Formats: sequence, C-alpha cells, structure tokens
Amino acid sequence: MSMQNTPTPIRFFMGANTPGGFVGYLDDLYDPADGWRAYLIKSGPGTGKSSLMRRVLEQMANRGLEAEAIFCSSDPDSLDGVRIPALKACIVDATAPHVIEPKYWGAVEQIVNLSACMDARRLHESAPQIMEATAACSALHARCRKFLGAAASLLGDSCRIAASYTDPEKILRSAARIAAREFGGRAAQPGKETRRFLSAVTPQGLLTFHGTLQALCPRIYSLEDEHGASSRLLLEELRRRALEAGLDVISCACPLSPSDKLEHLLVPSIGVGFTTSNPWHKADFPVFRRIHAARFTDTEGLRSRRQILSFNRRAARELLNEAVSIAAEAKRVHDTMEQFHIAAMDWEGATILTGWVVAEFDELAAEAEARPAEDRF
Repeated sequence: MSMQNTPTPIRFFMGANTPGGFVGYLDDLYDPADGWRAYLIKSGPGTGKSSLMRRVLEQMANRGLEAEAIFCSSDPDSLDGVRIPALKACIVDATAPHVIEPKYWGAVEQIVNLSACMDARRLHESAPQIMEATAACSALHARCRKFLGAAASLLGDSCRIAASYTDPEKILRSAARIAAREFGGRAAQPGKETRRFLSAVTPQGLLTFHGTLQALCPRIYSLEDEHGASSRLLLEELRRRALEAGLDVISCACPLSPSDKLEHLLVPSIGVGFTTSNPWHKADFPVFRRIHAARFTDTEGLRSRRQILSFNRRAARELLNEAVSIAAEAKRVHDTMEQFHIAAMDWEGATILTGWVVAEFDELAAEAEARPAEDRF
C-alpha cells in the first residue's frame, strides 16, 4: 500500500509538564487484562528510540492499520509511543520521566534494550559533562513548572471569579439536553474512560492536536469559554452522562490545572467531541455547534470584574511565554546530552534490534489478518 493511502495516525501527548510536575496517564496506554502486548524501550537520549517507533508506525500504516502516535511534550517532533489498537499492541519509551516497568514479564511486556547498543566505556569518559547537562536540564524543567504554576494560579483566579457569576443549574440542563440528543439512555454497563493529553506547553508553544479531535469526532461542539468556569462543569456532566450511557470516552485534562480540569471530551464511537475554545487554544475551524459561556453567565456582573480579569490574562500570557522559552532552553540542553550518546552508539546493532521489533509487529499483523473475517481486528 502506498503512503498516500495509509491512515493518518491519531496524535496525543504521552504526558505534560504541569504546575505539579510531569503528569502522564501511563496506566491507560495498554490493558493486560484485555490481551494487550507492550514493548518497553529502555535506553538513554539520542539512542534511536523515536526512530525505532517511527519505523513501526510507518510499517503498520503501510499495512493499512490505524495507529495512535504518542508525542513528547518536551519535543513535539519526537515520538514517545505508538499504539495499534487493532493488534492490541504498543511500543513505548519507558524511561524517565514516563517510567514503565513490566508487571507481567514476557506474558504482556517485553523490554527493547537499546542501551545494549551503547558503548558504556566511551560514555563513562564523558560522565562529568553528561551529569552536568542532566542537572541543568532538570533545573530548567523545574523552573518551567514554577512559571506554569504562577500562570495557573492567575487563570484559576479568573475561573473562580467567572464561576461566581455562572448559573450551574442552567449548565446542567444544557448538558442534559445535549446528552439526550447525542448519547441515548442509561446502559446496563458503563462505558470505559481513557485519559490523554490533547494539549501541552511545549518548546514550540502551547500546542493542541485539533486534527485528532477532527479525525475522531466529525461532530464537534466548541465551548467558547475564556475563563473555563462554564466549560468545566459542562464537560464533567457530559462525561458522566456518556459513561452512564455505556459509551467509551477519551478525557483530556488541562495541563495548567492541578485538579484535572477537563479541556476536551471525545466520544469516538459516535463521532462526537467537545472542545474548549479560548485564547490559549482556539477552535478556529468549522464545528457542528458553538456554545458560548455568556449564555450561562451574568455578563453585567462579570464585566464589573474586567480590570482584574484583564490583568490576569496579560500576566498569565507573559508567564506562559516565559515557560515556553525555558522549555526551549531545556530542549537545547537535552540535545547536547543526546550528542554524547549518538557518538557512543553501535548503530548497526540498533538497526538489527529495530528490524526485530518491526518483524514482531509484522507477525502480529499477519496473525490478525489470518483470522476469520468476523474475528479480525
């Protein structure tokens, strides 16, 4: 199959830098009880982890299989994982800050040990420089989180102010109407929730994978809410009702909220999605319906607080811009660390290991294709 005809991968972030540290929903990547297999890559920076996963992604796309590409929020051009739902198989960078250790050695997880291809003696000679760069990178990420925390505090203050002028009962009634139209009634078994990050603060700025939302959910409701008071309550109620209706959902939290405030809600099985549109990530594409927070808000009362809201907005933007600059500096330091490992790698060995992993996925795909049509994928 030509690449022109291959499926477009669905993109999420593995995790995100938040005011409280790195958060990643690692337990949601694969389900051992549901027959999943996981290939866990262990190695240092610059040792070909992302390239290996990209090979798997390309090969499975060539076979026409839908894939979920998990990207690194510290380097959005780099892969942190690839999931192939039809095969119940994934391959993941299982090193810090998203450490995953096998729970069921061999039965579910296999280690892909790229570190075996490193010349440890050569790296040891550069140990002082590597340790210095590692410490500098950690310090920059810690500083970045401080700026994220300061911005989150201001945005949280604006959200609390807006909430005091918001009618929650009106929001709940609106959610009930939408749920009745889109979800149907209560099911015997609740749906399953998967957690992901669709947005993240990265060295390239505040990024949101709106393309994923559009690919999975042709019918999108955009919640136009600068302060997040209305959208938060509306999304939480819609999430609850979708799960009660037996629908599987993908819940995407805001990386600037310490309390997992929902920012996006996807219900792929029915092609319906809900996204928060605000100055930080605007839904500036065609949607099914736009719901404005003003319909739930005492706008006159809120206008009386416009001075402090305006201050919070400006200050938060400056703090977030600085967080992005620090994240970019952290990436430059990380790139320096990678150079030590690149020079110390046995790339022929890494190529052999990559070939083995791709062959493993090819074998899983061939086994799936050999099953009777009704049992396939």
